[in-house]
Amino acid sequence: MEPDDHVCLCYRVSLRKIRTYLEREDPPVASLISECLDAGTGCGWCVPVLEHLHKLHKAGEPVELRVSAEKYAQNRIAFKKTGRRPEEA
Repeated sequence: MEPDDHVCLCYRVSLRKIRTYLEREDPPVASLISECLDAGTGCGWCVPVLEHLHKLHKAGEPVELRVSAEKYAQNRIAFKKTGRRPEEA
C-alpha cells in the first residue's frame, strides 16, 4: 500500500496520516488511533489493520501494509457483504 492510500475507507484516512500520528503522538494503545480523523470508527473494517500498524510502530518496525490498495478495497467490500474478513486482509 502506498502512503497516500486510504487505510480507513469510511473517513479516508491515509497510511501517511496514520504514520504521522503514530510518530508524533506515540499512542500507548491502538484504539487512540481513532483520534486521527476518526480512523476505525465507521464500519470497523480497518480496526485490526490499525492494531497491526500500532504493533509495528511499538516494535520499531516500518509501519507499512503489504497489500495493494485495490485488494484491500476488495476485501472490505467482501467484509461488508459477509461480515467475515478474508484471510489476506
